[in-house]
Amino acid sequence: MSFLNSDQIQDFYLDYIEKLEVIKEKLNRPLTYAEKILFTHFSKAEFQVERGKSSIPLQVDRVAMQDATAQMAILQFMLTGKKSVIVPTTVHCDHLITAKIGAAKDLEEANVQNKEVYQFLKSSANKYGMGFWKPGSGIIHQVILENYAVPGQLMIGTDSHTPNAGGVGMIAIGAGGAEAMDAMAGLAWTVTMPKLIGIQLKGKLNGWTSPKDVILKVAEILTVKGGTGCIIEYFGEGARTISATGKATITNMGAEVGATTSIFPYDEHTAAYLRATQRDFVAAIADSLKEELQADPEVEQHPAAYFDEVMVIDLDRLEPQVVGPHTPDLSRPVAELKEEVIKNNWPLQLSAALIGSCTNSSYEDMSRAAAVARKAAAQGLKAKVPFMITPGSQQIYATMKRDGLLEVFEKIGGTVLANACGPCIGQWNRQDVPKGVRNSIITSFNRNFKSRNDANPETHAFIASPEIVTVFALAGRLDFNPLTDTIEGVKLEINPVDQLPSQGFVFDVSGYEEPTGQGKIMIDPESERLALLRPFQQWKEHDFSGLFMLVKAKGKCTTDHISPAGKWLEFRGHLDKISDNMFSGAVNAFNNQVGKGKNLLTGMEEGFSAVARHYQNHDKGWIAVGDTNYGEGSSREHAAMEPRYLGCRAVLAKSFARIAETNLKKQGILSLWFKLESDYDKILEDDVIDVDADISVGESVYVTIRHADGSVEAIETKHTFSAEQLEWFKHGSALNWLRERD
Repeated sequence: MSFLNSDQIQDFYLDYIEKLEVIKEKLNRPLTYAEKILFTHFSKAEFQVERGKSSIPLQVDRVAMQDATAQMAILQFMLTGKKSVIVPTTVHCDHLITAKIGAAKDLEEANVQNKEVYQFLKSSANKYGMGFWKPGSGIIHQVILENYAVPGQLMIGTDSHTPNAGGVGMIAIGAGGAEAMDAMAGLAWTVTMPKLIGIQLKGKLNGWTSPKDVILKVAEILTVKGGTGCIIEYFGEGARTISATGKATITNMGAEVGATTSIFPYDEHTAAYLRATQRDFVAAIADSLKEELQADPEVEQHPAAYFDEVMVIDLDRLEPQVVGPHTPDLSRPVAELKEEVIKNNWPLQLSAALIGSCTNSSYEDMSRAAAVARKAAAQGLKAKVPFMITPGSQQIYATMKRDGLLEVFEKIGGTVLANACGPCIGQWNRQDVPKGVRNSIITSFNRNFKSRNDANPETHAFIASPEIVTVFALAGRLDFNPLTDTIEGVKLEINPVDQLPSQGFVFDVSGYEEPTGQGKIMIDPESERLALLRPFQQWKEHDFSGLFMLVKAKGKCTTDHISPAGKWLEFRGHLDKISDNMFSGAVNAFNNQVGKGKNLLTGMEEGFSAVARHYQNHDKGWIAVGDTNYGEGSSREHAAMEPRYLGCRAVLAKSFARIAETNLKKQGILSLWFKLESDYDKILEDDVIDVDADISVGESVYVTIRHADGSVEAIETKHTFSAEQLEWFKHGSALNWLRERD
């Protein structure tokens, strides 16, 4: 079956072509593929925009939400008073399943532990007209890729790895729940017109090198913030040699360089994947207009004239990469890993190896890893460390089972986990390594921040392709080179595998429930997991004077530092309870303590959330201060809602990650950039701060710092608020503004 309506798809493409004709006539220049999609989705016919500066209103084709973030998005949507979603929307239960024993037991336990959350999501999806995917049916991004992705369309999703769908030529952007709420309500979604980074791929991947190595190399070059505010568009003959799911791996991890999204043009591999996943009618239409589902020829011929930045990667010369620990942009060829591990005294012995996740759980990924496992099993080799495998969906699992891939992994000692996110997002009930013990793991996941996978800051997480991870599971050590070394005298090799299953996929949509548009939303008033929201109060005249300095974060302050996941995932639908984790992972710049700071009213050292609650009880507002790329990582809007709920007025930082900054704006918090980054050093622990909150588009914001010694300093900050976003701020939140308009 297909979840897409053929008539609607036909209408979409007719509209797409008609709009493109008008746009090309007005602009009279060649267009990149990203521009074609963006311009055809403008809700206002104004195409003279400035990249990196102009705000553009976009009409969204689809919204996708995972269970952890869907809770707060739906709770906010309920406050709009809308009777149903206007834009096609799906909810996917993939984040709340904890990996512990194996797929069956873990799923059974999740259904018991999260029963009331699943009931809420199911009942609200049913009432508001959203498709619902049950726990165990698959990871949101894999399910979207298999069933909903359409070349040329625009989707937003409440997860930072939504760009996975860029693998089939879709602009898919990670966003906060409040942004999803707007789109679900039929409003235009506004974003700053991205700059464009063009990456030309030459040659062809060979041997051990895989699509994963492309994005790991890109992350090394661009770093975790080099793509901020940009769309990465891949092109060239090398791009046309990579499978659709391989492309999805690359676009998925564009989130790790801060990119707004990443995209590949439509080609024969895209068409083959669409046909293999029961979207023949989409492929047929797309084939008829494929010239407009890619950049114009002049763009590929002269990329520097159309992109803000151009990179070239020669796939013929690319080597298998391993990144880490602690950041996804610390990369090197696998052959150089041993030297770096020894030089830096990282734990040499591996404690676990894990493959899968939304980034690398396609049939092709699993086939390449299984090819290695099959050769190892034939030689009697076993994994020397716990080896865990996460299929991306029930469809992938069923196909793997039919083709014997699961059996192969089990022969070398692997454990198959539920079709869910699991250890990739910290949902790992790890028993073998106590917290605080130094150890190393290697995964095919996307992120490797400290404490990300197992809540242990001493776990050194490395990332590589699934097949390279499989070899390391068999070797058990990081001082091993899969390209040259042997395991117990056995030299493992990688041979080509089918991009798509030769017998076709085993289709299983038993986990899907079609909405009726009726029913009652189920929330227990006494629940400790869910609580109805109340709109935030509108700001008053003196709310930005006499602010205390709650937290000044040192170094990385990702969403995992601001609002950790792991055990806190169970409170994603209860704003008050989850707010107890606020800044619990942030490093205090004044004393290097994690999660604690000084209460200026008592002089005591306490957890940041406890201090914030104390300030709130005494009607004292506060600010947070961040370093570069504040809010890097996940799309979780709790990293903005929790501070707003506990009295935050403003966040000052050297720079912001895109989603994090938008989330702050949506909740009515001032996000301010230091005009001079060195002014970060002027903020002291005992400071009291005044912010001139009478701000205008494009104008500086002045902040007055009153130090404990009586001295006063004024610093200049800047902001990126558009006129509409300033209305959100003035009303106390975007939701308040929306409610007032309606």
